[in-house]
Amino acid sequence: MKGRSIILDHLGTAEAAALMVDGKLDDLLIDNDAPRPGTIYRAIADRPVKGQGGMFLKTPDGSAFLRQIKGLSPGQPILVQVTGYAEPGKALPVTAKILFKSRYAIVTPDAPGLNISRSIKKEDERDRLLEIAHEIASDAPHGLILRSSCAGADSDEIGEDISAMLDLAEKVLGDTSTEMEVLSEGDGPHILAWRDWTDPAEVVTDEGGFETHGVLDALENARGAIVGLGGGAAMYVEPTRALVAIDVNTGNDASLAAGVKANMACARLLPRALRVRGLGGQITLDLAPMPKKDRRTFESALRAAFRADTVETTLVGWTPLGHYELQRKRARAPLTEAPS
Repeated sequence: MKGRSIILDHLGTAEAAALMVDGKLDDLLIDNDAPRPGTIYRAIADRPVKGQGGMFLKTPDGSAFLRQIKGLSPGQPILVQVTGYAEPGKALPVTAKILFKSRYAIVTPDAPGLNISRSIKKEDERDRLLEIAHEIASDAPHGLILRSSCAGADSDEIGEDISAMLDLAEKVLGDTSTEMEVLSEGDGPHILAWRDWTDPAEVVTDEGGFETHGVLDALENARGAIVGLGGGAAMYVEPTRALVAIDVNTGNDASLAAGVKANMACARLLPRALRVRGLGGQITLDLAPMPKKDRRTFESALRAAFRADTVETTLVGWTPLGHYELQRKRARAPLTEAPS
């Protein structure tokens, strides 16, 4: 099946959204009981962590950890936003740099000014968007970013989106209470799909869409460790408590050429394999044998693959044992925690 499809459905009682590209599961969003990324709290500073430059905070949903705490004292209220999912047994990751993000607009209270996505190249389109932004947000005290999805979008829809985000920012930032509370919930999978999957696609909202569009079969495959790389090669994606281990295997072909080919396929397919499984944190690649002279080519392919990925990922580099390491934001709920 060619083309893009966005399927909005549920897994058990959990809201979920799937992006299918040419018949393959390309991205997956699943709700769970953890606080959603994007949730904004008025938290209370609890205790600093010596040597780490951070502080534990108290929130209605448990302990959170904030880095860069200059000027923050225990007992002081502070606005923070959840940036991702916590590792098991650890505090929620939060930031004091609040963003109000929607499909077309991002309001940035700590960064004044108007910016338009650099991917929008046409000057007449940029001028149109500037007019819309100035008409609605010229008196706003906050910064504004117009996203790439604004290109060709209806002016009224963009304007409504900007107004909604400015109103939300005003409501949250204007609250003068000092009590610990949730000020704004993060977006669920269906809203996130509308917000972030903006390329043209068929949208399916019928109940049972996951079954009729092959999502359930794709999820069954994703629950396993094996990802085929072609020619008998495969990579094994295995999360542990400490890290995600990726083992690349060439199958019956032990030649160096087979190793290079398998590693390059791993580079191309790894972002999708991590997205649909909801995996992040430390990631270690145990690659198939290949000459050191081919490492740079592999790095270039890996960099290109993650450049198109929406989840923040740092390519750390090679270890003395010849493994390759990455650090990835925990932006997705793990597939292992989703209902079967």
